[in-house]
Amino acid sequence: MSARILVIDDDPVVRDMLVEMLQREGYDVESAEDGRAGMRRFREQPSALVITDVVMPEQEGLETLMQLRQSGRPVKVMAISGGGRVGPDAYLNSARTLGADAILAKPFGRQELLEKVSALLGA
Repeated sequence: MSARILVIDDDPVVRDMLVEMLQREGYDVESAEDGRAGMRRFREQPSALVITDVVMPEQEGLETLMQLRQSGRPVKVMAISGGGRVGPDAYLNSARTLGADAILAKPFGRQELLEKVSALLGA
């Protein structure tokens, strides 16, 4: 059985692209449009890996990351960010500090994403 991955991103173009790329590699992929919806999905059906955007309305990625860490469930988390107004580095460094297992600045390439996913899932 393939690993379940939850993709959380408020940009439907990015979200759909990530879902499609990961599904092509054989992963079981769910998606959510913000952190609140993502946490609801995660509680209903936990994933081995959560890929979350950092800058989102409703509930942003850092809060989502903290909730995932407090859930008590073993889950790998990759934070992704294009950075909003200040560039991605500050957001991604904060995500790393809060316990993200991997970080990735947008835009990123397919190969870079798949290598990180594979490393996180121990494939």
